[in-house]
Amino acid sequence: MYLILFIAIAVASYLVQLNLQSKFKKYSKIETPGGLRGYDVARMMLEDYGVRGVRITCIEGQLTDHYNPESNTVNLSKDVYNGTNITAASVAAHECGHAVQHAQAYAPVKMRSALVPIVQFSSTIVSWVLLIGIILIETFPSILLAGILLFALSTLFSLVTLPVEIDASRRALAWLENSGITVGGTEEPARNALKAAAYTYVVAAISSIGTLIYYLMIFSSRRS
Repeated sequence: MYLILFIAIAVASYLVQLNLQSKFKKYSKIETPGGLRGYDVARMMLEDYGVRGVRITCIEGQLTDHYNPESNTVNLSKDVYNGTNITAASVAAHECGHAVQHAQAYAPVKMRSALVPIVQFSSTIVSWVLLIGIILIETFPSILLAGILLFALSTLFSLVTLPVEIDASRRALAWLENSGITVGGTEEPARNALKAAAYTYVVAAISSIGTLIYYLMIFSSRRS
């Protein structure tokens, strides 16, 4: 059953990525009013929300856009930073949505931030703990249980990430509409682009839950 679940999640992940690339490519052909770049959109949104001290940087790669609370930077890929289309505007506004969340101390963001150092540490050892735990399940079942608890932290992080990402998109879409950037029927493309991106986090959360259940089944069956 887990093999079927694994294949289903892998297929879903592939389809979600395919849909994301398709939507981004499609909406990158729709220009923003006045040829506003992603950088311009990010700067305007931060100013409108009164968020100070956040730098907007251009980074390499595709779909590498992110907000870094440690360096207080909105990092936009080249296509988004220089892009003058709805895709670039939507992504830039979404990442600024995270900056606004931190500035306003949005509760789920505070919870996710608190989990970051714990998850970073657990991710470095969890694979080894799980492997050793499975090998020694008959004699030292507590090792596998410890591995499961460590992996559960990653699952919790994935679940907490969902409302954070959804709220960032909600803020982005509301601002894009109120600022007049998404006008003349471009509201729906912007919404669809961010919705496609959100699906990647949903699949990641489902995958993490499925893997957690798998390890719990191993622990339960071997113990019984």
